[in-house]
This record gives sequence, structure tokens and C-alpha cells, in this order.
Amino acid sequence: MPVSSDKEKALIDRMHTLGVSETDFKESFIRSSGPGGQKINKSSSCVYLIHIPTGLSVKCQRERSQSLNRFLARRLLLDKIEKLQKGFIAEEKERLEKIRRQKRKRSKRAKEKILTAKHQQAEKKVLRGRVVIEE
Repeated sequence: MPVSSDKEKALIDRMHTLGVSETDFKESFIRSSGPGGQKINKSSSCVYLIHIPTGLSVKCQRERSQSLNRFLARRLLLDKIEKLQKGFIAEEKERLEKIRRQKRKRSKRAKEKILTAKHQQAEKKVLRGRVVIEE
């Protein structure tokens, strides 16, 4: 099952945006482990990929196909590189934004909306009460 050309092109574009080239990778193929029988035991379908400048490494043996594992390994390694480059900054911004949202005052309209929802729920609960039969 080969990788589609669109996905391959998207991967190459992503590599360019992150400033990573093919020459930065050291790639080796090893035998996979786990279930799979004779195919797994005889072929080297597991891909071990190292990004030389950062020292990040990825091992991918998710699929039985070596070409698909190569694609997946590159994608995983790019995820790690992106997290290293942008992740710490983005996580910090996200954390601060979450705190800001929590501390922010609710608008009048939002308060009224919450209050009407509470009243509707209370009415439902009253209707769930015991039925009294009068004689």
C-alpha cells in the first residue's frame, strides 16, 4: 500500500516550513519484532530514523510495508521537531490563555443564560416529584 502523492507532497512542504532537509536524516532499517510471522522475521521493515542536528530519533514498525513505515517515521520525527521548535512557546501561551479565560468576568448575557438554564432544570426536577392522587 504505497503512500499517496498528495500526502508525500504535504510531508515535503512541512519539512521545508520546519527547515529540515533529507540530508539531516540518518536512516537505517532493522527487523521488526512482535507478531507477524515469517514476513516480520525475514524482512527489515522497521525504520529507525535519526535527525542529526537535534539528536531526536524515531523507530517505526507500525505497518508491514517498509515504504509506509518510512513515511510514518518521517511524520513522527517532524512532529517531534515541531514540538521542540514551537511547542514550548505554544504550550506556555495556551496555559496563560486558559488562566486568563478562567479569571475573566462573565458578561451579563452569559450570566442570564446560565440562570435561565438553572431555573429550567429546577422546574424539571419539580415535575419529577411524586404524584399525589386526591380522592
